[in-house]
Amino acid sequence: MLWRGYRWVYNVGMGKMVELSYQRREFEAYLAEPEGEVRGGIIVIHEVWGLNDHTKDIANRFAAEGYLALAPSLLAETDISKHAAELQLDLFNPAKRNEAQPKLRALMTPLQDPSFGAKTVGRLRASFDYLYDLPATRKKVAVNGYCFGGSYTYNLAMVEPRLKAAIPFYGHIDLADPNKLRQISCPVLAFYGEQDESLISGLPNVEAAMQTAGANYTARVYPGCGHAFFNDTNPFAYNKAAAADAWQRSLTFLSRHLK
Repeated sequence: MLWRGYRWVYNVGMGKMVELSYQRREFEAYLAEPEGEVRGGIIVIHEVWGLNDHTKDIANRFAAEGYLALAPSLLAETDISKHAAELQLDLFNPAKRNEAQPKLRALMTPLQDPSFGAKTVGRLRASFDYLYDLPATRKKVAVNGYCFGGSYTYNLAMVEPRLKAAIPFYGHIDLADPNKLRQISCPVLAFYGEQDESLISGLPNVEAAMQTAGANYTARVYPGCGHAFFNDTNPFAYNKAAAADAWQRSLTFLSRHLK
């Protein structure tokens, strides 16, 4: 199938790669289509390791549940993706963590540039428009992201009033500007691991700020879990029970808000 304004590039698993554009520059995204009736659309934002098979698998899972899932590639122009597989496991391996951390910090330095943030949000808005404009989604679009993607799930919710739901997993949200929080118009269901200390320590402030902003915000914290507990390709971080529970809660949340 060919949609006006976009072209298919190649097939991957049960989905397809498409090319989108932002400010006249193309970027790729993985699109997983349901076999039957489409219940809505969902953007799936990858971890800091880039658009890999794990993220594509999550998109496939959403497609199996009836959602048209689009996972944009947001880090292809950085050096992180070249070292992702090695660094991801080393960071969660106690024996290699100290060696891996400075390498990751160096690779992430370009991501702190405001221009990178603006470009990434712009690409996410282009991804949203792509799904929103497809007749099959009936203008019902949500967003879901993990780590890096969890943070940008919050960011997209602050700038896109047409979003129906947001599901960030272990993401960071900037509380510096209360006006931005007040722009969140969709319900938010956030997931965290209890042992993810840097995020958990600030969660009470997030909940208070969301309440003050009038946001429909719910945070679920899983005991005994750390960062990336949903990632079943990471043997050091994955927690099967928590991941299964978070998945079911996510599907229930989508069913409620994309009806």
